[in-house]
Amino acid sequence: MACHAMKAFLVILRTILDRIIDFAFSLVWEGQKAFRIPDLDKKHGFLAESATSLAAKIKKGQLKSEDLVQAVIERIKAVNPVINAIADERYTAALEEARDVDRRVAAGLSAEDLAKPFLGVPFTTKESQTVAGLRNTLGLWSRREVRATQDSEAVRRLRAAGAFPVAATNLPELLLWQETRNNVYGQTNNPHHAGRTAGGSSGAEAALTASYATPISLCSDLGGSTRMPAFYCGMFGHHPTANTTNLKGILRREGEEESMFALGFISKHVEDLAPLQKVIAGPKAPLLKLDRHVDVKDIKFFYLESSDDCHVSSIRPELRSAMTRVVSKLSSSVPTSNAPEPYSHPGFSHMYQLWNYWMTKEPETFAQMFTDWQGEAKWCTELAKKLFCMSNHCLSAVVRLAETQVMPTADPQWAEQISKELKEDLFTKLGTNGVLLFPSAPHAAPYHYSAFLRPYNFAYWAMVNALKCPATQVPLGVNSEGLPIGIQVLAAPYNDALCLSVAKYLEEQFGGAVMACKAN
Repeated sequence: MACHAMKAFLVILRTILDRIIDFAFSLVWEGQKAFRIPDLDKKHGFLAESATSLAAKIKKGQLKSEDLVQAVIERIKAVNPVINAIADERYTAALEEARDVDRRVAAGLSAEDLAKPFLGVPFTTKESQTVAGLRNTLGLWSRREVRATQDSEAVRRLRAAGAFPVAATNLPELLLWQETRNNVYGQTNNPHHAGRTAGGSSGAEAALTASYATPISLCSDLGGSTRMPAFYCGMFGHHPTANTTNLKGILRREGEEESMFALGFISKHVEDLAPLQKVIAGPKAPLLKLDRHVDVKDIKFFYLESSDDCHVSSIRPELRSAMTRVVSKLSSSVPTSNAPEPYSHPGFSHMYQLWNYWMTKEPETFAQMFTDWQGEAKWCTELAKKLFCMSNHCLSAVVRLAETQVMPTADPQWAEQISKELKEDLFTKLGTNGVLLFPSAPHAAPYHYSAFLRPYNFAYWAMVNALKCPATQVPLGVNSEGLPIGIQVLAAPYNDALCLSVAKYLEEQFGGAVMACKAN
């Protein structure tokens, strides 16, 4: 009884503290809400369409690839002054590639071109994904002049599918932070509210997508880096089953390392996610069974309203309400035998600890990355440099370095045992036709820099990485402040199609992506 009382007291105290943090940071950042991105004009109205639709129109000669690329470039230039998403660009080269596509369309497409699912459609990607000729700084000041000499494997596969890169986008220093900010390119803003974060590490990708400024957004996710920005910006985001995407061309990876890290996409439309994921999964695409047609009525649903992880803030009422609306809708739409049932497991009380433990199994160490693989940084030295304004690193990178070298990680035997038990229990229940409706975060997009006072609130996303299972971030409208909210849909490994089928159903029922401006 005393234990429960103490826990309840701490929850109340944490909730009060969260409100104080929000109020304090609002005094600094709320005025930024006045900086709005321009609405999409009728001339460029096709930018609201899916990438698959745009590719189909290009193949039929109903839309020129050059006109699409020019529209994307103009749109980027219109919105970037507010969101600051672009790190580098290849506009001239992309336009020439688009003209080449148009020439082939005019001459009659070959069977090979017709088979390319995204022929003539431009894409953007974080500059951590190497694109030949574009900057590849990873947000490190010491790499500010570094340019990639070749495409990453994912970029190569997208090119083979007919798409081509138009720009590289901003990212947090070394990818590992909840905000997109570094000392090379500065800070990316949320298009719904410039005083709030777009998330990290794919925040710039989500900001562009929510602004109608990119048809295809290639992302990566080690602790929520695809799904967090998708949530904060009101988009769909898919994180695939682990070890099904080739990572060559990112962080010196060779491509086939065992990892929680996976490549996915952020999109305005669910229909783009499966075909895009198939492209970058390459020979491993059949493992994901993305062509599987699943009727939502045949899916068994479970849900978790919140975890008891003391590292994480309490779920706000608006997020609980979003989950309740989904559960209620499904309860009235699927057979009683498949109606949503609550699910819990002790492992969800340790989300951050488990993710942090499994981070120690990743092939690179943060201390190596910090120095651009020129030795290992020491947290005390780097903190001293930061305190005396002698550091070219962001505070977030210094804090992460200190955390990896000072804070203890979980006991390996405990972490591996509870991870094993959670996977066995959850994936047995889900099987090949079940999904878990899972919270995305405790609150909607926070104010810039406030993550330093709530550093573990990304744990609902990170836990998915630790489980190495697929998950799709699904938008569900906005809260009372006009900020996007939503939930995640999880499935057992290699059942990505289930996540996307549920996402498609929820898109139809709840209005889909929450755009940051109007399409006239």
